Amino acid sequence: MRLPLRSCCIFRRLISQKQTVDAQRRGLSGAAMRLVQFLRRGDGDDVRVGVEQGEGLGLVDLKAFDPSMPSTVRELLQLGDKGLECAQRALASGQFVVDRANIQLLPPILAPEKVVCVGMNYRDHCLEQNAPIPEEPIIFSKFPSAITGPYDDIFLPPESQEVDWEVELAFVIGRRGKHIKEEDALSHVAGFTVANDVSARDWQFKRNGKQWLLSKTFDSFCPLGPALVTTDAVKDPHNLGIRCLVNGDTVQSSNTGQMIFKTAALIAWVSKFVTLTPGDVFLTGTPPGVGVFRKPPVFLKKGDVVECQIDQLGSIINKVV
Repeated sequence: MRLPLRSCCIFRRLISQKQTVDAQRRGLSGAAMRLVQFLRRGDGDDVRVGVEQGEGLGLVDLKAFDPSMPSTVRELLQLGDKGLECAQRALASGQFVVDRANIQLLPPILAPEKVVCVGMNYRDHCLEQNAPIPEEPIIFSKFPSAITGPYDDIFLPPESQEVDWEVELAFVIGRRGKHIKEEDALSHVAGFTVANDVSARDWQFKRNGKQWLLSKTFDSFCPLGPALVTTDAVKDPHNLGIRCLVNGDTVQSSNTGQMIFKTAALIAWVSKFVTLTPGDVFLTGTPPGVGVFRKPPVFLKKGDVVECQIDQLGSIINKVV
């Protein structure tokens, strides 16, 4: 049966629209991967990029597979599809596999140009402090030097007596852009990871004119990892269980569906003000259960162990020292 010409045109238009939407949902390369950065034990400070064979499994050393590839994930993202397609080939090869027992896992992004943070971005977190739902994103930042590894220590600074936890979904920019349209925004995302927006509440609410920067940016106040999970490996980043445990006790438990401003909206908003570049990290806000709003308030102390978990992404575990 032959369709009328008008019906054929409509059909082709619908197919084209679907392909466009699918392209926007896909990552840069259309490949589902878990990218990590690591050091081989005994090799000094030689940072390497790895592609995990699965969560917690061995990983393929990308530079060993192709010596022309860079040594950091940020540089890999700057290559665009070329870099990620090479990582996909490395994973498929099954060669140059490194045993996890012989490595130190680093944060999946080192020295990004920007660490963009979003405050008050979970409905249930607003409710726990009787705060109104924001009408536009509340943006602040951390210095990149706050980033530390997924299993590194959190250092309690002597300047603060009120250090708190905040589990957060983070995403990493993979494609440069300015004034990005919301409908195009997801094509600029390389992947997702787990973050802990460690916060000194005394400096957040009582010091520094109540500007948030200093409270959020002490050294080690941004544990990140364990992997950068590419967008194609995450079914729906806005329907993930998100939890924080302190010494094994669950203190935060929610779902990323509670986010007020989701990934695409945040990219569109922030890119009005600044150019986003590959490797930029976004922390998207925290659910309820932080220590400062407990009765009485609870803060981290030396010896505590904080674990942040997000479904499909993994967990980071950091001891407080």
